[in-house]
Order: sequence, then structure tokens, then C-alpha cells
Amino acid sequence: MKRSRHQQIRNMLLDSEDGMTIKQIADALQDDNCKSVAKTVKLVHGLYIDRWTVPKRGQYAAVYMCVHIPADAPHPTERYIPQTVWRHDGTGRSV
Repeated sequence: MKRSRHQQIRNMLLDSEDGMTIKQIADALQDDNCKSVAKTVKLVHGLYIDRWTVPKRGQYAAVYMCVHIPADAPHPTERYIPQTVWRHDGTGRSV
């Protein structure tokens, strides 16, 4: 089984002041497969697209940044379970 690179990507983006594109992340990880890196980036918690750049071919590339999560951030204690509420106004039609 392959080792997770989530924390490694998070640390790279936290250290980067200007953010990184998928290509830059793949180069830093020494991975030739940009599609694999793009899939991993979509799953990493706390990443967001800061802006878009125009590379040489005119194709837009997303520049990713990472949110700094404080050590004392509160975590939810109970899980929210959505419940369906059916409304009826008494006329035979749903509201």
C-alpha cells in the first residue's frame, strides 16, 4: 500500500508564501504523474484555490494555498444527523 502524502503536501503549502500549482507540487514530490497529485490535492483537508495563473500554452492553472489550523481549534462533540421534516397545510398539498 502506498504511503499517504497528505501531510507532506500540507507542510509544503504552509511553507510556501506564494502557493503552488499542481505541477510545482509534483516536481517537489518528484512525481511524474500530475494526475495522481491532482487527485491527492483534492482530498487534502484545508487546501483552497487562491488564484489562477496562465502558463505558456494559455491554459489556466490553479494556485493552491493551505489554511493554518490552530492547535486549540475546537472540534464538534456530536455529529449532526439531518432529519426530514414533512410539512402539510391541511389542504391535501405539500407546502
